[in-house]
Amino acid sequence: MKKRTRAGEAATKLVLAIFRANGLLIASGDQLSASEGLTSARWQVMGAIALADRPLTVPQIARRMGLTRQSVHATVKRLVADGLVELAPNTDHRRSQLVGLTDSGRRRHANLDSRQAEWVNRLARGIGGPELEVSTRTLEELCARLEAEGQRDRARSAA
Repeated sequence: MKKRTRAGEAATKLVLAIFRANGLLIASGDQLSASEGLTSARWQVMGAIALADRPLTVPQIARRMGLTRQSVHATVKRLVADGLVELAPNTDHRRSQLVGLTDSGRRRHANLDSRQAEWVNRLARGIGGPELEVSTRTLEELCARLEAEGQRDRARSAA
């Protein structure tokens, strides 16, 4: 049976903390977005589009947010039905339409963005900027390694 290295043990603790934080963040996001009739998942998809400042395809949203295309597709269908996003033809890819915010979607997202700013400022109070920056770099590196490993696994499976 293989044993974890010291770094492997630290990484395991980090992964477990991330799992816990993810659950807490989703619950907080659901609570923050409820007043706009949204869930964390719907807000996350709208946020990806708003951050890009342009319409995106479902696969682009999925990659940016670390979600599956299937879950983003289902969320987009609900957002279209609610009138918060709209689909437009994509001249670069016929089968992958562009997803953009409607005026109503932009207003709801702006309302949530304001509420989120107040919430995150409260959350970050007392944690130093350098600590948050190191944490961000660590998580970004972890994501890059996970993505690279996933690509290697898919390449092996295809071979």
